[in-house]
Amino acid sequence: MKNFMGDRTIDGIKVTVDGRPLDQRLDLHRYTVNGFEWSYEGPEPRQLALAILAEHLGNPARARALVEPFMKAVVANFDNEWEMTSADIDATLAAFGGSSLHAAS
Repeated sequence: MKNFMGDRTIDGIKVTVDGRPLDQRLDLHRYTVNGFEWSYEGPEPRQLALAILAEHLGNPARARALVEPFMKAVVANFDNEWEMTSADIDATLAAFGGSSLHAAS
């Protein structure tokens, strides 16, 4: 199970998966040049949603399809510090009809 974490630090935004920096997945889509952000709806939270979903699902097309509802339901509501597991993501996707279909780890 993967563990995603985000924090606003004195040095800026930090987002990790299993302790390593989360790839922005600009290869899939570039919503912004400003990096990750959360707690509102916009291009930076959308980039974070894409990165989380791509890492979790292992399916770029599925991740792109779920970006908007995931950003609105989850990323836009994160606090300054947040943590989310693979199980949390699966439960969220199931709640709005988006079966996870994640790749085996």
